[in-house]
Amino acid sequence: MSSMKSKIFSGKASLEKLSQSFSANSFSQIFVLVDENTLKHCYPKIKKLLPKHSIIQIKSGEENKTLASCELIWEKLTNENADRKTLLINIGGGVISDVGGFAAGCFKRGIKFINIPTTLLAMVDASVGGKTGIDFNGFKNQIGLCNDPEAIFIHTGFLKTLSERELKAGLAEVIKHYLIADRAAFKEFFELICPQPYKRYNFRKVIDWDKLVEKNVAIKSKIVAGDKFETGNRKALNFGHTVGHAVETYFLNKGKNILHGEAVSIGVLCESLISAKVGLLPRKYFTKVFFLTGTLYPDNLYFAPQAIPVLLRLMKQDKKNTAGNIQFTLLKNVGRYSINNIVDEKIIVEALSYYSESTRIHY
Repeated sequence: MSSMKSKIFSGKASLEKLSQSFSANSFSQIFVLVDENTLKHCYPKIKKLLPKHSIIQIKSGEENKTLASCELIWEKLTNENADRKTLLINIGGGVISDVGGFAAGCFKRGIKFINIPTTLLAMVDASVGGKTGIDFNGFKNQIGLCNDPEAIFIHTGFLKTLSERELKAGLAEVIKHYLIADRAAFKEFFELICPQPYKRYNFRKVIDWDKLVEKNVAIKSKIVAGDKFETGNRKALNFGHTVGHAVETYFLNKGKNILHGEAVSIGVLCESLISAKVGLLPRKYFTKVFFLTGTLYPDNLYFAPQAIPVLLRLMKQDKKNTAGNIQFTLLKNVGRYSINNIVDEKIIVEALSYYSESTRIHY
């Protein structure tokens, strides 16, 4: 039996389902959590579908995925006399769903919430699976809860509000899903993004976004089912994130602008190389990962060699570690994974150095 209790609605009728959902539920109050971007671009499309409600606004960006943002939410709920029958609606990307879900899970020991993801990354990953939390003392997701939303409403029309950079950041999680769980989908996606002979084109127009989101939600939901607290196969979803979270934290701590998906793309590349170096992944597939990430992220952020010791220290703080050992999820092949891998530090350094060698911008 699945441990995910969330109902997931996607496709063109998803927002109609949102409107219908309130007639079947009884909430004492409804609050809508937004940031400055979703308040402007997304909330107006949803406002008319909602019963009477109040707005709570926090600032966008990973740097605001903090206890201070939660305190702002809790203060608003408290001042408005919210009780345990209150509903919180999270409209936004990964930061909104993480912070909103965590704040809802803590307020009065738990109020119900729903997610309306507005970024590709949130649609295919962050809003699904029940992981919520905040960053603390410079470390990613250091404090959090496993807390399922009541429902998730996915409307891909919101993707039109995103920049190319934000869309590509979401595609990093798509690549991760295909690499760990769907060989055929990876092959199809690779041929779509890396056509031969190579030509430049508008990737927005060649991707069927509804189909892509539906496929990725199905992959993640299947992996999460039965392993809510990440004791087994759910660890597959950590592929690309051991290095990725360290890279993201490194840049954020230096005040540099990096998106979560951009950091994951670096993690996917480095951890694919580690998979090849330890003899799990055939080298030809690492080459495909290298070509694919290089095509999508040619202007990504790079780190200099002197950053590598710092990245190693950050990896040692990863919450997935045991007994001080850095734990990796690695690829056995495209579509197959191996969890709980302890990798020699020398190999980790070699993978990070490989990436660093192509550095064009040093931070």
